[in-house]
Amino acid sequence: MLRTEKVLLLRGPQGRSVRVVREHYLRSHVPCGSALCRAGCPRDGKLLSDDATHYVVPDWKAVQDYLEILEFPEMKGIVFMQTACQAMQHQRGRRQYNKLRNLVRDARHDCVMFFNEFQLLSYLPREKGEPLEKWQTRSIYNACVWYHNHFSGQMPIVMVTDDEDAIKQLGSETEGVFVISFKDYLDNFWPDLKAAHELFESVLQSRRESEGQESGGKEYAEHIPSEALVAGIKSGRFLQGVLNVNKHRAQVEAFVRLQGSSNKEKDLTTDVLIHGTKARNRAIHGDVVAVELLPRSEWKGRTAALCENEAEDKTSGEASGEPMPTGKIVGLLQKNWRDFVVTFPSKEESQSHGKAAQKVLVTPWDYRIPKIRISTQQAEALQDFRVVVRIDSWESTSLYPNGHFVRVLGRIGDLESEIQTILVENSISVSPFSEAQMCEMPSVIPEKPWEVSPEEERRRIDLRNTHLVFSIDPEGCEDVDDALSIRKLPNGNLELGVHIADVTHFVAAGSYTDIEARARATTYYLADRRYDMLPAVLSANLCSLLGNVDRYAVSVLWELDEASCDIKQVCYKRSIIRSSFQLSYEVAQALLDGDLSVVENLPELVGLPDGRARARKVEELCWTVGRLAEVARRMRARRDCLGALELEGVEVRVQLDAQKNIGDLVPRQPLEAHEVVAECMILANHWVAKEVCGRFPHRALLRQHPPPRQEFFAELRQCAAAKGFAIDTRSNKALAESLDRADDPSDPLVNRLLRSMATQAMSNAVYFSTGSCPEEEFAHYGLALDKYTHFTSPIRRYADIVVHRLLLATPLEADQSGSKGGFLGNKELEELCRHVNNRNRAAQHAQKQSTELFQCMYFKDKGPEREEQCTADGVVYSIRTNGVLVFVPRYGIKGAAYLRNKEGLVLACQRDGTCEWKPGSLQRFPSRITSMPANGDSVTLNLFDHVTVKISVQTSRCHADTIRLQITSCRPHQAPVGDPSQSSQVSRTDLVREVTRTAAAEEALFAHGKSQAEKAEEEGCAEYRQTQGSNLYQLLEEIKDLALMDVSANSGA
Repeated sequence: MLRTEKVLLLRGPQGRSVRVVREHYLRSHVPCGSALCRAGCPRDGKLLSDDATHYVVPDWKAVQDYLEILEFPEMKGIVFMQTACQAMQHQRGRRQYNKLRNLVRDARHDCVMFFNEFQLLSYLPREKGEPLEKWQTRSIYNACVWYHNHFSGQMPIVMVTDDEDAIKQLGSETEGVFVISFKDYLDNFWPDLKAAHELFESVLQSRRESEGQESGGKEYAEHIPSEALVAGIKSGRFLQGVLNVNKHRAQVEAFVRLQGSSNKEKDLTTDVLIHGTKARNRAIHGDVVAVELLPRSEWKGRTAALCENEAEDKTSGEASGEPMPTGKIVGLLQKNWRDFVVTFPSKEESQSHGKAAQKVLVTPWDYRIPKIRISTQQAEALQDFRVVVRIDSWESTSLYPNGHFVRVLGRIGDLESEIQTILVENSISVSPFSEAQMCEMPSVIPEKPWEVSPEEERRRIDLRNTHLVFSIDPEGCEDVDDALSIRKLPNGNLELGVHIADVTHFVAAGSYTDIEARARATTYYLADRRYDMLPAVLSANLCSLLGNVDRYAVSVLWELDEASCDIKQVCYKRSIIRSSFQLSYEVAQALLDGDLSVVENLPELVGLPDGRARARKVEELCWTVGRLAEVARRMRARRDCLGALELEGVEVRVQLDAQKNIGDLVPRQPLEAHEVVAECMILANHWVAKEVCGRFPHRALLRQHPPPRQEFFAELRQCAAAKGFAIDTRSNKALAESLDRADDPSDPLVNRLLRSMATQAMSNAVYFSTGSCPEEEFAHYGLALDKYTHFTSPIRRYADIVVHRLLLATPLEADQSGSKGGFLGNKELEELCRHVNNRNRAAQHAQKQSTELFQCMYFKDKGPEREEQCTADGVVYSIRTNGVLVFVPRYGIKGAAYLRNKEGLVLACQRDGTCEWKPGSLQRFPSRITSMPANGDSVTLNLFDHVTVKISVQTSRCHADTIRLQITSCRPHQAPVGDPSQSSQVSRTDLVREVTRTAAAEEALFAHGKSQAEKAEEEGCAEYRQTQGSNLYQLLEEIKDLALMDVSANSGA
């Protein structure tokens, strides 16, 4: 090993360049990563296939310009040099570098990375005064020569570069090492790969246009250099934050959510408004930007009117709110450029540009992204398709960014095309699992079913014959992560068990499956399908805790006091379980309600004959489910006392038949069984968080829920005041108590909507590393817990896999930090948490967008039977200057209903309650809006008024279809008899309050009445007691035991 020094110019996260001198160690043995190697290189990890005809090495510029072509699966034998990868990281930013890193890790692509700067013979020091680009090209060529010699000249090495000087100087320097342009490489080696040639031409044309526009006039101000931006942020002149464009007013309004400590010195408690595209200065939604505040005299307010995503910059005549901090963007710290789905202009629009036009303005599917100029001769052929493009540049001389065509997704309006659009827009990759990943899976065939190994039987606790374990999941669930148990111990206490699938037994840290699971980070659930994080042999079979099969689990077992449910002790064990019952939520709820008819359909009981054994099993199941529910109520009541919030979300299930036709849209009905399972999972996650945090205080993965910003509660407080309620938002406990009091007995939807507004005001819960923030910031605001993590769903969440490894680590393993063993240091864990948080947000957005897609499909199908369903009851929950926002509980829809249309007419109600458009004016107040037609009576809509709305769909070629609401009557809608909306619907909030109220009362009764019971026993009253329990539930349990007692032994016979 040879020691030397290396001078680096690194760019920090805020764009600042720093000169760093590092010790640099050179080694003679650095793995080449080829399956053909005969020089004794280590063969672990990913290897280049042995069927490649040549190895291709792109130089640093080719990697940056043509990475998407190198992503083609047909491309084989690609060697990315360390020099090129570092150039990508420093010049293109984290997003592009992570994309390259994931490509190298992906077993589906035949490519590796070679650490040429650590190999003794391939490393070249940079000469004094040598330009960085020249040194990078020279280093990569020298590594190509090393590769050629390493394989004794038996494997041709092709270096691709667009540097003409390098091609002339190095092209004939070494026999067997070819230096050619990227175009020549495609022409000579891949002449039939048409898609790659088209993409190359598109990239090339985009670059030519960018160069041509540099000489034009300025449309935008130049961005300030990164070094000056960093200095300005430190001095407080500039503010740093993330740009969020208002999708309803994309041409006018955007906001910068501030981040960083320097922003706090400005005492800003709100976002910064960026008004107009000029002030946005070429920043795109999601970019990290630097903002300069405008003088107070130039501050503007948030627009208070409803808007239909019009493309024109319409701002005149619209009322605005109170002036807020307003600024302009002066520079970009990190770009959020990604793949964008776009639509080409229609035939009519194309004709207006002329037939010979090659430059086309395409419209992104996402309203928040500006139009993109691309060059193509296929515009007419692609008019009816969804297409993927990428942005290459946005010069200050151009109104629009320049990009290039990547690929076609499918025809506009086709279900698969629209689903693929949602996936691309959320950067979700769902390629099939690779052969390398599937080779890591255990063999499962009918002739040789999977069995528990003797070795695992010795190292795990066996719960198969001692515990009645069961699961409660949605009907038809395949990926069963968790199971439950509860039993009475010999000492009279209870033992509660939460058993979670032991995924880490099958997914080794650093394996191909682990790398893929980490990249996906979560299972993606859409309205009609799901994309698993793990292969189906694990997610739906070996790791799924199915009924009547042996499975490996990680069990958390608590010993509880029988009367008070206080936790005496807890242990964490690897276990072997066999789930006795696989219950659905509906069956579990029926058992809680005392309905035993559902047991007749349980598959686990079908084979048992009617008799004592069957009755005993049914009784045991009923006791277990009932006792578990009681414990869950107690746990929930205690969290309520600490300030746990019960919030409302809108969750709609799409009912589909086998042909994916939509039968109905059904809001999820809350059941106590849901809360029972949720409470047990919360308990397990909380206790595991305490355990891993205690063992790994500076590198544990936890989940925090920061307190919301107080200004986000303004609308909630205003709406509650309209009904005479005061909402206290100073703490989670104060908020929970005031929401409980904000209950209108005449309309349960009032409380439900207020809780929904509180949910909207919340910050997002995120994963974090315990070494990245002080302990006082660990808390979970919504759950009212000091520490929390995710442990209970390792089949569908990668964060849970990390937590399992931490929980099960031996002291020796824990000391060995590194991704190889799965135990990450603080910085690595921080990076992982950022990635997982990003993927979780993408999963949530994709699920929401897919549900909206199917909602629109449902209402577009306007047959005679649908017409009646398109009319429903709605509740006004927000007032705007030109209309109201309405919630439709039947379908879980929230949308805008206009009181002034595009022609300027206002809505007028007739004496029979029906509505029509008439000339007139609107007058808006904080809690109501009044429509005053020129002739006729005025109409006032108050917050929480019920109205009848007609639901329709606004179609769009370029964007997603959207739901539109039109008020047809100012009176509540009377649904026909038999409509699901007429059935008694209990909100989740009411359910939780109902089931915990009894538990809280019993808790208080137990605490205050204990001393009186003891006193009564001292006075000799104990002999008259006919129960040993302290509440009605235990008395009924004892009566049941007496009824089942076999008295024949004591009958004297």
